[in-house]
Amino acid sequence: MPKNVIISGGTDGMGRATALARLARGDQVTVIGSSAAKGRALLAEADSDRLRFLRADLSSIAEARRAIAEIAERHGTVDALALFANRVNARRLETADGLESTFALYYLSRYLLSHGLRPLLDAAPDPVVVNVAGVGVTTGRIFWDDPQLTRGYGQVRAQLQAGRANDLLGVAFARHAESRARYVLYHPGFTRSGLDGHPNPLVRAGLKTLGRLFARPVADAVAPVVAWIDAPPPAPLTAVDRGKPVPLSLRTLDPDDADRLAAYTGDLLKAVAGSPG
Repeated sequence: MPKNVIISGGTDGMGRATALARLARGDQVTVIGSSAAKGRALLAEADSDRLRFLRADLSSIAEARRAIAEIAERHGTVDALALFANRVNARRLETADGLESTFALYYLSRYLLSHGLRPLLDAAPDPVVVNVAGVGVTTGRIFWDDPQLTRGYGQVRAQLQAGRANDLLGVAFARHAESRARYVLYHPGFTRSGLDGHPNPLVRAGLKTLGRLFARPVADAVAPVVAWIDAPPPAPLTAVDRGKPVPLSLRTLDPDDADRLAAYTGDLLKAVAGSPG
């Protein structure tokens, strides 16, 4: 039976591959991305009236909320939400909301989409959220005294913190969102995806060389995501790291930390956007 699938970060890499794979199965697919040119290229390649490109800068709270509202206007249900949007920044950038950009795009947009689309997910018969990040990796942490990394920013530090935040997002959603949607945290490992996006040309060339030698093909990396959309796991929360189940007792999935991050996020949204999270 065709599904209604929403994909953030769906114009590149794994998100794009997932969109094309689900279109091939007959689904209605909405791809959210910030680049109009990439959106047009995807629409041209897919050549399907079942694909919609929704342009939005998901690092902006207002833009993320606009995307949620536009999806709700068009659809009564969402069967699957696949979260891929991320961007590596060599230096600290602030969004229009005054937030560190990696935190805003890689974590906060996924929080907003997961919770904002929950009513549509709950209206579907077998809903699932797949958050593609770095579960199972235990390096990195939440800098509770400075989550916006105003001191000592580093691109690896920012990426790892947002990855750990997504781990905790899955834990909190499964515990407290009172949703029928199953939540899947998925780490695909080193994949031939996004290797040409690093701002430093020397690093970019090195990553592409390593990717050719060691990285998984994109089609292999997204195969579990495509399958979970058809058959979500039965548990409220599932974590998979490169094909292996991750025990939910892992310290990076600590429920108390998940509650602490959820409280911080709610307070942040109230302060920044003037509305509840």
